[in-house]
Amino acid sequence: MKNCFRWLLILGMTLLFLFGLPLIGKRVLSPMLLFSKETDDFLVQSYWEVRFPQTLLAMVAGAGLSVAGMIFQAIFRNPLATPFTLGVSSGASFGVAFYLVACFPFTLLGLDGEIWFSLVGTMLAMTIVYLLSRTGTISSEQMLLAGVAVSFFFSSLIMFMQYLSDQSQMFRIIRWIMGGLGNTPPAHLWTLVPTVLVIVAVLCLFSRELNLIVTGYERAMTVGVDVARLRTILFFLTSLMVGIIVSFCGPIGFVGLVVPHLCRLMFGPDHRTLGPVSALFGGIFLAGCYTISRTILFPEEIPVGVLTSLLGGPFFLWLLLRKKS
Repeated sequence: MKNCFRWLLILGMTLLFLFGLPLIGKRVLSPMLLFSKETDDFLVQSYWEVRFPQTLLAMVAGAGLSVAGMIFQAIFRNPLATPFTLGVSSGASFGVAFYLVACFPFTLLGLDGEIWFSLVGTMLAMTIVYLLSRTGTISSEQMLLAGVAVSFFFSSLIMFMQYLSDQSQMFRIIRWIMGGLGNTPPAHLWTLVPTVLVIVAVLCLFSRELNLIVTGYERAMTVGVDVARLRTILFFLTSLMVGIIVSFCGPIGFVGLVVPHLCRLMFGPDHRTLGPVSALFGGIFLAGCYTISRTILFPEEIPVGVLTSLLGGPFFLWLLLRKKS
């Protein structure tokens, strides 16, 4: 009964944030807009066509990034493992930077070319990290070090793309790298939302195996878990999800670092609970950050990636000091 009440409370809070945060702006809108039948009213259109889709996008992206961080931290048994430290976000960012400099716009399956190039960059980064660490069995240290090296490599390529670009292209690259949600067309939600939610649900199905892996690779193998194969599958599936999110929203850092640790402190290390809770709180965290970023300097909108990095940087240092102690 206690667990049921706790889950109802978390779900209720998630729905409250999902429908309540879009009401917040320079002018706080009335909750009665949710039940208004005046579809031609400007405030009603602003809520349902602009603010609500962006908040939903933040919720889904935050859920995916948070679960990705939880998966990486579990399979590598390292509290500092994130999509950024493994080079996934840098690869996706390079794909977009190359697309913007190359200047051959196209659309495929209703999605812009920068989304497809971001996915290509993600796959390239994943493949390089995997091949660099493929020496016999894949150790966590090898994979993490390969990820850091690939991240620096792609960051250098992004700077080279900026050097080759003109002023307009450079501005677009810099703004995209900051990470933001305001420029994603609402129509893209129909692609992003179901894709991310399905992958999150699939990843949560491996909760038992993740619980065994975090207790030790040898112990997991003694009970029949193919650790090397499972880590490879989860690494590629999680990285693909991160690449999809980054291709739509840009690289939004530290969500996958901050939220899983906070949820682990509050709800314990059991991944059967930690997975769904990380998804819900990740969505709440990023939606809250996005609301702050679009209102604090209204009418200007701060890229939400800047705000999450400001919050995540001190948290990252705290983790380093805590791990050292």
